[in-house]
Amino acid sequence: MLKIYVIGVGGLIGAISRYYLSEFVHRFLGASFPYGTLSVNVLGCMLAGGVMFAVEERGLFSPELRLFVAVGILGAFTTFSTFGYETVTLLRQNHFVPAMSTAALNVVLGLAAVWFGRSALRFFIG
Repeated sequence: MLKIYVIGVGGLIGAISRYYLSEFVHRFLGASFPYGTLSVNVLGCMLAGGVMFAVEERGLFSPELRLFVAVGILGAFTTFSTFGYETVTLLRQNHFVPAMSTAALNVVLGLAAVWFGRSALRFFIG
């Protein structure tokens, strides 16, 4: 039962963080393109890369801390379902180029961010 609480508290933090970051980005870049979702997904991927490096190669996280951060916080922080919904909405509105752009950017930048997060942490902690 402790695992469920650990994940739940992490999820609460991740979901609230996602909301505030997405709103912050939309205030500055506008809502004509899903920049908020893109920024959350790229940042979440980068953090996931760093966290999983710390877990897998350095053993820096206890099993409970891994659940709290990776499953709870980052699981609720990243927004793949929102990305899917926004992309389909763009397609339904016949905005093909923005839809394909957001799909490509989320995938490419997300993968690059995982690699970067992992590499950055490897550089800083060896």
